Amino acid sequence: MFVVFLKSIITFLVVFFVIRLMGKRQIGEMQPFELVITLIIAEVACIPMNDPYIPLYYGLIPIFTLATLHIVLSFISRKSVKVRKILSGNSLIVIDKAGINYENMQKMNMNIDDLIEAVRTAGYVDFSQIAYAIFETNGQLCVVEKEEQQDEEQKPQKTLLPLELIVDGKYNSHNLALSGTDQSEILRVLDDNKLKLSDILYADVRQDGNAYFAPKRKPAFCCAINISGGENW
Repeated sequence: MFVVFLKSIITFLVVFFVIRLMGKRQIGEMQPFELVITLIIAEVACIPMNDPYIPLYYGLIPIFTLATLHIVLSFISRKSVKVRKILSGNSLIVIDKAGINYENMQKMNMNIDDLIEAVRTAGYVDFSQIAYAIFETNGQLCVVEKEEQQDEEQKPQKTLLPLELIVDGKYNSHNLALSGTDQSEILRVLDDNKLKLSDILYADVRQDGNAYFAPKRKPAFCCAINISGGENW
């Protein structure tokens, strides 16, 4: 029992020292290779700690090896742009001036629900107010708002909450009923823009009837649609 107790203390101190040596990044700020190394260190540290018959160096040697690997890779990535791109990847624009970038979302293996959640977590609920949204290599989402020119005497606009109508080519029946929007109204907009329902990655509507449509491979657009339930949400 005393051996396990002593090995636990030593392992803790070693891991603590190694993590401090690797830097003060938060989990959400780690590059992919840094996260992998950190997870492996946590795993190998438990091997000698849980079994009194396994020598302590069975865990310490891999920990110091991984820490050294992290330092070497970090140094090389600082010196070489090519290595940095291989280890960390590139930032990808998921929303641009044309709307939602479907190709870049596919590269990230991300669906529209993931994007909606990320945008809301960043503090935005309205896609039509976003000029650019960029996923950094560490997974953080950077959002740039559209610039709106307003007169000094213009009254503040009422806050509107978009209601999802179409997600990944499928209707949200509950939200259609809640907004009082008929499917024929949606089909009218699609026909006017030579689109099919399966072409729409995301669409929503606000309480004033202003709708936002984001096709998969065409520029996003806004238009007015007939609704009867704007007071319901």
